Amino acid sequence: MQNIFSIFWREYKSYFLSPIAYVVIGVFLFLVANRFVFKFNEFVQLTFEATSEAVTYQQTIPKFSINDVVIRYLFHNMRNISLFLLPMITMRLFAEERKTGTLELLLTSPLTITQLVLGKFLSAFVLFLTMVIPTALFQYYLFLYGNPDLGPVLTSYVGIVLYGAAVISMGTLISSLTENQIIAGALTFGAFLFLWIVGRVSDATVSVWGEIANYISITSHFTNFSMGVVDSRDVLFYLSFCFVGLFLTHQSITSLRWR
Repeated sequence: MQNIFSIFWREYKSYFLSPIAYVVIGVFLFLVANRFVFKFNEFVQLTFEATSEAVTYQQTIPKFSINDVVIRYLFHNMRNISLFLLPMITMRLFAEERKTGTLELLLTSPLTITQLVLGKFLSAFVLFLTMVIPTALFQYYLFLYGNPDLGPVLTSYVGIVLYGAAVISMGTLISSLTENQIIAGALTFGAFLFLWIVGRVSDATVSVWGEIANYISITSHFTNFSMGVVDSRDVLFYLSFCFVGLFLTHQSITSLRWR
């Protein structure tokens, strides 16, 4: 456990010794805040117009769900934005070590490959959490001035954490396959873009192929979480995806030891 923590802490600190962490976190929070303000203003305007019309025509004032209009939209945007920013986090995990030759030194150290893989994965995962945690301020603002349902907020955070872990495991795997960070980043971005497209196809198609796309899409499994539903199948999918990604990373690094 000490070895895993040592690798994790070294990698996590290194993110903040370069502009990567500041750029990724800054861009992520800026885009999420922008979407939040846009959707919240839209909700306020929609509520005001509907209330004014109801009063004018002496009708029952309609109630709009802030969870459906604002919160679910916000979490879906967090999901999509992180999908395209995470390659900047994962591209250096193993590619940089391979390029500088320090990976060979790590492989001859008392560290096991499992400890090495888990330490690096956790560094990227905790950085992802560092990105996500400040978004709780938006939820606090909504609870301060409104009355949203807490359940979907909590399940959405559970979903975004599982989703992030799954995506980062894939990025870790791709980083272990090359010694060029740019190539690792480009391949990871391409893989994430493919996953996003599959999710869009599954949303737009009701055929058998649409069902298949929905099942294998890493983005579609987030939908239930955003609606306040924790389905064991979605949890198992993300955990399995993460396990397979880390297992293949372990195998990739193991193969380097014997070259």
